[in-house]
Amino acid sequence: MAEFFNEYIFGDGPWSWLGYVVAALIACILVIHVVAVGAMGFIWLERKVAGRIQDRLGPTRVGGKFGWLQTLADGIKLIAKEDFTPDVADRFLFKIAPYVAFAASFSAFIALPFADGVVANHVNTAVFFVLAVLGLEVFGVILAGYGSGSKWSLFGAMREAAQVVSYEVPLGMCVVVPVFLCGTMNLTTIGNMQEGFITNWLVFNDPFTFVIAIVYFTCATASVNRAPFDLAEAESELVAGFHTEYSGLRWSLFFMAEYGSMFLVSGLAVILFFGGSNGPIPVGDWLASLLGGVDGSIGANLPSLGAITVGVIGVANFILKGIIGVTVMIWIRWTFPRLRIDQVMSMCLKYCVPIAAFCFVGAVGWEVLDLPTPNNFDEKSRYEYHEKWSQEYLETQRQTKPVENNTHAQQAVPAEAIVTTVAVSQSAVEVNGGKQ
Repeated sequence: MAEFFNEYIFGDGPWSWLGYVVAALIACILVIHVVAVGAMGFIWLERKVAGRIQDRLGPTRVGGKFGWLQTLADGIKLIAKEDFTPDVADRFLFKIAPYVAFAASFSAFIALPFADGVVANHVNTAVFFVLAVLGLEVFGVILAGYGSGSKWSLFGAMREAAQVVSYEVPLGMCVVVPVFLCGTMNLTTIGNMQEGFITNWLVFNDPFTFVIAIVYFTCATASVNRAPFDLAEAESELVAGFHTEYSGLRWSLFFMAEYGSMFLVSGLAVILFFGGSNGPIPVGDWLASLLGGVDGSIGANLPSLGAITVGVIGVANFILKGIIGVTVMIWIRWTFPRLRIDQVMSMCLKYCVPIAAFCFVGAVGWEVLDLPTPNNFDEKSRYEYHEKWSQEYLETQRQTKPVENNTHAQQAVPAEAIVTTVAVSQSAVEVNGGKQ
């Protein structure tokens, strides 16, 4: 994107740095809109789903027959409300807590690819980055509970801390399985390796991976503090939990962070288990072949029409599957009763952890024994994806960070070196019988 602005607007002169600034601002605005606008849509969806489950209509007035603008009206009302701060509260912690929670949910989207090439920042260790940043959201809850000066808020924060720390264990074991099968922590590569028909999706790789996907979704629901695991804000016990003392804009930030995290963990599940931006059938590839393929361009730094078509269809597939995941979370909330705190911890320690550990060993054993799978994740295809990504990444780095002097040129790693390293690693695998 920065190259496009430099090519057509700012040029390669002394103002070329503005291209990178504008590209960064556009990426930031797009990510913010994904979190904020997506949260508004999910709140409306939850109201309609809850209404139907409870045999009522939900929002029907503001914005027309289906109440499309009800969430926007509520947001304007929250912004106009007075922002209260309790006298006994730690003012600094109380005020900063909502922003910490929202920033954690917002920042994790930076490394989440919506399609091949449609990502704010291409991170090679995106799996680790997303999980690490998402785990920071609990700090916002802890700061809110401690800084409010209320025992109800403090109890809710303590429950959230214990719950998140516990469920991170089985969640991590579930995430490791797709990383092991694909041989990379790059989310873009993991998604691309599932291209083709639905049988290539990792959820269908073996029976253990199918169970792992279910366990992941359960642990992810608990990690984002959704019912029936929302003990941090149990209204029947703790008034409103950690955000009891909040109102107005700061209260709405907690809600945007929650719904943003719901889409984040659903999107991560889509990439890790459900094909990423690939649909059940490769419609995008068929259309791209009719439009001239994905290679080439229609102008400087502009992709071909086929590549644009694949990108648009990929983003639509990803968003649709993410919405389905959020809808399932909403359905679970309004279907199952809230668990007690002891039941929440028992669910994690007695069921999720043992099942995740057993399925992890089973998935590894299935791969080591080279048992039949419906996909084509052989060693050759793995290295082909790694080689392709290495070349594309280095080419991007050379375009965005030109060499200024001979010292930097000596430190630059040529693409041929990485390709050679990949080839040597592939030969070593073949010598060892084709097993990692």
